[in-house]
Amino acid sequence: MNAYLRKLEALARAWKQYPAIDETVRPLHSKLDRRNIFKIRTDRYVEKFNLRVYRTAVDLKVICSTSSNAEAQIGVCYGRNGNNLPSPQAVVNLYKSRGIARMRLYDPNQNALQALRGSGIGLILDVPRTSLRSLGSNPAAAAQWVQTNVAPYASNVNFRYIAVGNEIHESDPEAGSVLPAMQNVQTALRAANLNQIKVSTAIDTTLITNSFPPSNGVFTSQSYVNPIINFLKNNNSPLLVNIYPYFAYVNNPQSISLNYALFTAPGTVVTDSNNGLQYQNLFDALTDAVYAALARAGAPNTAIVVSESGWPSAGGNAASVQNAGTYYRNLINHAKQGTPRKPGRIEVYLFEMFDENQKPAGIEQNFGLFTPNQQPKYQLNFNN
Repeated sequence: MNAYLRKLEALARAWKQYPAIDETVRPLHSKLDRRNIFKIRTDRYVEKFNLRVYRTAVDLKVICSTSSNAEAQIGVCYGRNGNNLPSPQAVVNLYKSRGIARMRLYDPNQNALQALRGSGIGLILDVPRTSLRSLGSNPAAAAQWVQTNVAPYASNVNFRYIAVGNEIHESDPEAGSVLPAMQNVQTALRAANLNQIKVSTAIDTTLITNSFPPSNGVFTSQSYVNPIINFLKNNNSPLLVNIYPYFAYVNNPQSISLNYALFTAPGTVVTDSNNGLQYQNLFDALTDAVYAALARAGAPNTAIVVSESGWPSAGGNAASVQNAGTYYRNLINHAKQGTPRKPGRIEVYLFEMFDENQKPAGIEQNFGLFTPNQQPKYQLNFNN
């Protein structure tokens, strides 16, 4: 009996750190309290131990509840632009062994989706740029995309968001297809009874202007962005934003200190003159500029998911293993705090899982947290 109770307690403690330990642990409810329910499959009764336990048969399985505040909020982007990368199954195994609870996948690779079955890993799945025009102009194409890439896996792949396009700007030929594609994909998801999957798009911070101080932030292309923001607001979907203090720093090192970009400034660096909020790091300032732009677009309550953020380890100015490791460690620790404008945990996807040797030479090949042979470049704890 004591051995069973020790097993339960260990799993309960582990679940608080790992939202998807393996297939034996799955979320049942959205709230955590002392009445967590565990269903135990065993050949004997287990006494209540501040838990309600039920008897079935055969071996041990545990289903426990957790809250969104207790869940890990750190994911890692899985890019596949390399000819020396591990198999998708090996990649998923690496995510699980390292306690990485969320993934962004930039295209609906069927082998990767198959490998994700039963993993519990929360997924952002992208609609690639090359598919935007088709999905935006043809609802049947969007329905087919969902039926091919989402519906067959939805029973045991944890889809969180569909990112319809990545860093599409108003001047891009695909710009006019982004919102119609978002609408068509959402309609297809609803037709497939997959209403829980949110539809969004990923932008970069070049779509924000007047970002100093952060409260002055506004979208540069309001005629393009505002209808997208209205879609997100009306559907309670987050805006996905790729946020890179690295690029802000290297493009303006005369005005931005490295410590401010790496989360290592000893005190306040910027005080927002409009609201008095104090900023000790550039990540918060960039993020809050997007929040300010959302408010000006009429969506002050729309959440932000940081769909990419990273620092290269080689190939450019300030690109080193030391700086990159400092940035990733500090970002992971900081994500649970939120920003001065929006305190609380923020969902962040680190860019990226592996160095990709088929990207352009230089920094683009050096954002990986792991080498292609699955060796870590930095000592990181993804469970903070």
